[in-house]
Amino acid sequence: MRLNAVDAGTGRPVVLLHGLFGAAQNWGTVQSALASLARVVALDLRNHGAAPHDPVMDYAAMAADVAETMTALGIPSAAVLGHSMGGKVAMALALAAPERVERLVVVDIAPRRYGPSNRTIAAALQALPLEHSLTRKAADSALAATIAEPGMRAFLLQNLRFENPPYWRNGLDEIAAAMPVIEDFPELGATYAGPVGVIRGSRSDYVRDEDWPAIRALFPAATLTAVAAGHWVHAENPAGFLEVAEPLLGLG
Repeated sequence: MRLNAVDAGTGRPVVLLHGLFGAAQNWGTVQSALASLARVVALDLRNHGAAPHDPVMDYAAMAADVAETMTALGIPSAAVLGHSMGGKVAMALALAAPERVERLVVVDIAPRRYGPSNRTIAAALQALPLEHSLTRKAADSALAATIAEPGMRAFLLQNLRFENPPYWRNGLDEIAAAMPVIEDFPELGATYAGPVGVIRGSRSDYVRDEDWPAIRALFPAATLTAVAAGHWVHAENPAGFLEVAEPLLGLG
């Protein structure tokens, strides 16, 4: 599957992969900063943003999408940076096709199964009545009972198009059905020997100390750096994130 790409800058290629329910646009601040140093391509992963929809959402398929899109854009290999679900896609790509990944940067995710908390979010979005009269304010209010954090609701509602009738731009039903696969990480029977930087949020529990042996087993050259932030490291502390990410991408 060829993915939608937002392309900026010139020079050595860097590929950015967003997290669950996100889109390429989530990298706006980071992409603008990095575009002065490199060619930075932010992708919409399948069933997200303007990418095509498909019921298959395993990490092998999503990694293959990234490789196919890189080829279509004339990028034989790149530094690849992914956040959360996008970090798992980036890891899967490095393990399956190491020749496509010059450097790997994984943001606040580990190669393991996570709990089902995002299923509640998906169900709340699916339950939202998409009536002709629906407004952003009404949608926000309807979601507040399940999703307490206003910033999270605003992030999720970026996927809703308030037209006549409103519709979800992303493949919400496909994402919801694939959640057990998205929560997990596959056994690919490979390791990646290239340079790997793992960035975790200091206030996040997504990457735990006990995850480190599993990370190093797959990525023996991996290093770990904490940035003062929660799970949304690049959005909560873009300056701190860029200070760490640029050298890991080979740009510092």
